[in-house]
Amino acid sequence: MDNSHIEDTLDQAQKLFDQNPVQVETGLDVDSAELLQLRKACRLLEAARHLKSENGYYTVVIETSFAAIERTLQFYLLKNDFLYPDEYVNHREVYERSSEAGLYSNNFEEKLVALWRNNRSRSYYREGVGSRDRASQMLELAEVIHDHVLQLAGESHECICNYS
Repeated sequence: MDNSHIEDTLDQAQKLFDQNPVQVETGLDVDSAELLQLRKACRLLEAARHLKSENGYYTVVIETSFAAIERTLQFYLLKNDFLYPDEYVNHREVYERSSEAGLYSNNFEEKLVALWRNNRSRSYYREGVGSRDRASQMLELAEVIHDHVLQLAGESHECICNYS
């Protein structure tokens, strides 16, 4: 993409990420890594709800629901020292460590990983097509996992979701 406008735009984007942010998103200005993940999950759920109400954004709702599940699981892992703030883990490791942390059984982990592996990628790369029913079910799954994890963690008061 050898185009001066594109390269200038890229450089400006990098410059902004290198600087301290000026106007941060409300609710995400927290000091702990675990609360940041929790609140990112809340924002993702809110975005998915909003996009679901707009006709036709099913693929985005599916993708956002998977992301909200992972942020919620990361919150729990960070809170309980199964993950550390500077540690990188891939998608699959988030699901595996959540099982190891006792959030769910190995059987549930296998089903959740299979859902992620077989459907998130297909929806993302358009090999599978998003639909209203799939988007609604994924959003419901993300919400019930979010609620369950919050109850287990005793942190419902830190949630900034508007649906609870």
